[in-house]
Amino acid sequence: MGRWLAVAGLSGLIAIAIGAFGTHLLAGRLPPTSLSWIATGTGYQMTHSLALLGVALLARERAGRSATVELAGWCFVVGIVLFCGSLYVLALTGAGPVAWLTPVGGAAFMIGWAALARQGFILWRES
Repeated sequence: MGRWLAVAGLSGLIAIAIGAFGTHLLAGRLPPTSLSWIATGTGYQMTHSLALLGVALLARERAGRSATVELAGWCFVVGIVLFCGSLYVLALTGAGPVAWLTPVGGAAFMIGWAALARQGFILWRES
C-alpha cells in the first residue's frame, strides 16, 4: 500500500503544480493550443493519481494483493509518464516527435482500467 500511496500523492502534487504553472505563469506566453495540452495532461494526471489511490487501498486488502492490481498501478504510472508527460513536453517545447508517446500512454491507461475491471470480476465471482 505504501508504494502506491506515495506515488499517488506525488503524482497529484505534480499535477497541481503543473496546472498552476500553466495557468499562472504561462498564460499569455503560450498559444491556446499549448495551454489546452497542459490542461488535458493535468486533468488526466489528477484522474489517474486518484486511481492510484484506489490501487493503494486495494493493495491494502488481502483480496487486492494480486498481480492484476499491481498491473493496474504500473499501467497508470506508465500512462501518466507517457500520456501526460508527452503533452507537457509538446506544450512547452513544440517537440513533435514526442507526440507518438501520447497514444501509447493512453493505451496504458486503458489496460490499467481493464486490469481493475478484471480484478473486480474476480472478486465478484468469489463473493
